[in-house]
Amino acid sequence: MAKSEGRVAIVTGGGSGIGKESAFALAKDGYSVAIAGRREEVLNETVKEATKEGLKMLGVQTDVGNPESVKNLFSKTIEEFGRLDVLFNNAGGGAPKILIEDLTFEQWQTVVDSNLTGTFLCSQEAIKIMKSQDPMGGRIINNGSISAYTPRPDSAPYTATKHGVSGLTKSISLDGRKYNIACGQIDIGNAATNMTERMSSGTAQADGSMKVEPTYDVKHVGETVLYMSNLPLDTNVQFVTIMATKMPYIGRG
Repeated sequence: MAKSEGRVAIVTGGGSGIGKESAFALAKDGYSVAIAGRREEVLNETVKEATKEGLKMLGVQTDVGNPESVKNLFSKTIEEFGRLDVLFNNAGGGAPKILIEDLTFEQWQTVVDSNLTGTFLCSQEAIKIMKSQDPMGGRIINNGSISAYTPRPDSAPYTATKHGVSGLTKSISLDGRKYNIACGQIDIGNAATNMTERMSSGTAQADGSMKVEPTYDVKHVGETVLYMSNLPLDTNVQFVTIMATKMPYIGRG
């Protein structure tokens, strides 16, 4: 029997990148995993891949910024798997890299909805389930970012929402105690996914220059999410930063 047989997880943004890697790490450890995302065809391909490997995975098309869509995700997960042990709030994105004064309200709102509102809505549904199930409790892991601490140029919506996620992580960690719900945050820098491919040709730096930044294998993010997920509920990784060792983040680059 796999280590985590009988345990259930939801991973938002689970069809590709960090979410997919984390979903597979959990499923290979024995979790039944529901993955959520907007692109149904991507979810279907990921579920098909998991099924071929003998893993338990469910795909649910979801807009995390929409309350009814989020409720549907959690309802279908409980209907299929019966409980919820881990939520990984991974879905999100950024606005185009343009000057802050040129951002439209719609561009700002799209990022707020996916990064911050989505994390809140999914956490809210998870708490309702976790506090009512037997045994009571569970774990919520939020995908922050190193942008939750230090911004990149022209990233106001992303940076602001990731700072907001850090505050939400702390509030859930505090408010979840009475229900035996742990909440922590993983802050990721330069994991190699489709989102970081552009770094191969250079990324804008604070001094106006362009530099090629190092990346690292995204599997290490999945391993970290699995480690956090498998801790007993009396133990919590409150915040963890996983990043490319030589990326320009610590100090002045």
